[in-house]
Amino acid sequence: MEEKKGKRKRTGSSSEDFITHPSHVERTKTGLHVRESLGDRIRKAREAQNITIKELSTRTGTDIEILKNIEANKMTPPLGELVKLGKALDTRMSYFISPGVDKPVTVVRADQRQPVSRKIKTGSEKYGYFYESLAPEKANRRMEPFVVTLVPCEVVEPSTHDGQEFLFVLEGQIVARIGDRTESLEPGDAIYYDSSKPHYVKSAGGSKAKILAVIYPGSE
Repeated sequence: MEEKKGKRKRTGSSSEDFITHPSHVERTKTGLHVRESLGDRIRKAREAQNITIKELSTRTGTDIEILKNIEANKMTPPLGELVKLGKALDTRMSYFISPGVDKPVTVVRADQRQPVSRKIKTGSEKYGYFYESLAPEKANRRMEPFVVTLVPCEVVEPSTHDGQEFLFVLEGQIVARIGDRTESLEPGDAIYYDSSKPHYVKSAGGSKAKILAVIYPGSE
C-alpha cells in the first residue's frame, strides 16, 4: 500500500489553553457545547458534596484564598495540588484535567497535544513548568500521562501527596529531589518514586527541559 505523504491535518488542536481558560462555547456536530474550565469543575465537585471552601482548605491544607482563586479561574494549581483536591473531593484527578469520554482507546497525535497549564504566577513565584495531557479523552483514567516542560525557576516548593510518579527525561537536564535524596538526570534517564515523600523536580543548567511524566494518584 502506498504511503500517503504530507503532514497530518490538525483536528481539534488549539493554541488556547482549554483547561485553564474560562468556560467558552464551541460548535460540535450536535450543536453548541459549553466546555468547562478547571475551576468550574472543582467548584461543582465541591458543591455537589456540600463541602465549603473552608472545609476543603482543611482537608487539603491549601489556603482558602488560593482555593477561591482556583475556582474563579484566576490561577491554576500544580499537578500535586490536583491530586490532593481529587482525594479531598472523592473525585478522580482525571475529571479535573479533562473528564474525557467513554472510549476504550484514545490516540493523541504529536501535533494535537493541548496544553493543560502554562506558567502560573503566585505573587512573585512561578511553578517552573507547564504540561500537556497525553490522554485527555480517555474517561476513568487511573494514570495521568503528561509531557512536561520545565522552565528555569528560582523558587520550587516541595510537594507531598498520595500516589507514585514516573519521570523519563526527553530533553535537557533536570534535578529531582525526593526526601533527602537528590538526583541529576539527563536525556534517557528515568526515575520512579512515591509521591508521599516531599519532592520536587526542576530544570538544571539554566535551560528548559522536557520530560515524560506519569502520575498515579493512588487508590480511589
